[in-house]
Amino acid sequence: MNRRTFLLSTAAVAATGPAFAASIDYTPGLVDQLLADGKTVFIDFTTVWCTTCNAQKNVMASLKAGNPAYEENIEFVTVDYDDYRSDPLTIGLNIPRRSTLVVLHGEEELGRTVAGTSTAVIQELMDAALNAAMSA
Repeated sequence: MNRRTFLLSTAAVAATGPAFAASIDYTPGLVDQLLADGKTVFIDFTTVWCTTCNAQKNVMASLKAGNPAYEENIEFVTVDYDDYRSDPLTIGLNIPRRSTLVVLHGEEELGRTVAGTSTAVIQELMDAALNAAMSA
């Protein structure tokens, strides 16, 4: 692919928005409310500039596309790590950095990965979330 074709195709993708399914943008208290409502919550601590975070998003989008039950049963929450690194949620969960994915249900953390981008690792987290949501 030549440079001009690459730049034009990149601009076209950027103009249409991200290729992954939407999640709820974090606001303080949101996760506590979702958990109190009995929801299973998949939290993505991310930044817009993080390439690892973007790789994680692409894997999650692919998995969601392959199994609609994920989005039907799990609440996906995006936390901008740059904005909320000192938030009680981030501190309370001991989040070490951006590109951290955490699954919560009730009072329990079901799993996490830090900088994990493999499909198998992320699918394991999403499956744990789905199993918890379906058994509730």
